[in-house]
Amino acid sequence: MMYEAEIVLRAKAELRKRLRGLRNTHPAAALAKRSERIVETLDKLDAIASAKTVALFWPIETRHEVDVRDLDTRLRARGVAIAYPSIEESGEMTFRVASVSELTEDPLGFRGAPRSAIEPDAIDAIVVPAIALDTEGRRLGYGAGFYDRALPRFAPAKKIGVAFDFQLLAEVPVSPNDVVMDIVVTDARVIAI
Repeated sequence: MMYEAEIVLRAKAELRKRLRGLRNTHPAAALAKRSERIVETLDKLDAIASAKTVALFWPIETRHEVDVRDLDTRLRARGVAIAYPSIEESGEMTFRVASVSELTEDPLGFRGAPRSAIEPDAIDAIVVPAIALDTEGRRLGYGAGFYDRALPRFAPAKKIGVAFDFQLLAEVPVSPNDVVMDIVVTDARVIAI
């Protein structure tokens, strides 16, 4: 069993390395256009359109992540509360409702929300970044497991994994604690799991 776990960890590490490299080869303008298409799609999804509170992420620009910042603006204009990730003193991730101006640089490199309480069942949808996704909703993140540990606490929320279409794989290797997305959105398609 330990041997199988090591194989999965190595496969994940290799995929992360290759896909980060692939993402870095795309011009910023091309990724911005792809991000715009993802935002357009997200904005029209039932899970987002009917939501009162949505958790987003602020993209790490140096990692060329999908940029969903425009979705923040659109949703706020409709009166939707927006939450962002926050790392607790315990090292666990949660989500906090915050304005863009309240976001601060986290030591891990992302912009996070200040510490203010939100009930887990108050979030209707969580948009989750990914290095890779597959058609079964399996997600490959950066490897620290923050989302995989946090998402089960926010179980009522729809989990929406986002990535560029070239990051959609036939199969993503999984570990027992990996959380499967409910919906996968790329710049070319939507896959309901």
